[in-house]
Amino acid sequence: MRCLKVAFGMENDETLIDAHYGDSEFFAIYEVYENGSVKLLEKRHNRAKDFEEEDDGHGDPRKFKAVVSQLLDVDVLAAFRMGPNFLRIRDKTNKVAFFTRTRDLKIALQRVVENFDDLWEQTQAKKAEKPPIEE
Repeated sequence: MRCLKVAFGMENDETLIDAHYGDSEFFAIYEVYENGSVKLLEKRHNRAKDFEEEDDGHGDPRKFKAVVSQLLDVDVLAAFRMGPNFLRIRDKTNKVAFFTRTRDLKIALQRVVENFDDLWEQTQAKKAEKPPIEE
């Protein structure tokens, strides 16, 4: 059975963060199966949360790498909102960024399930064309 590994950027156990993905308190890592079942694997502490960014504090490529390096085993980065590093995620990784349009984790999980086929196709295409993180 096909399965996607999805990392949600979280504020607390039930709510996605309303800030940049890299500022999440932790990442809730789920397996989402094509039959609609979901399984929480872990809550992974975000080691990049307090990363000191240069310049204006947004879109630092070093923070981007610090975030993505924690999620190399994940297919989809799911967020209510993404910051300036969204383009780097799209262009320089084999990860798919998915905007949930909700901060409620239960609804966000349902939206991943509803979009499973499209997300699966995107992840397979990304894996065929890109390494986990390009320099």
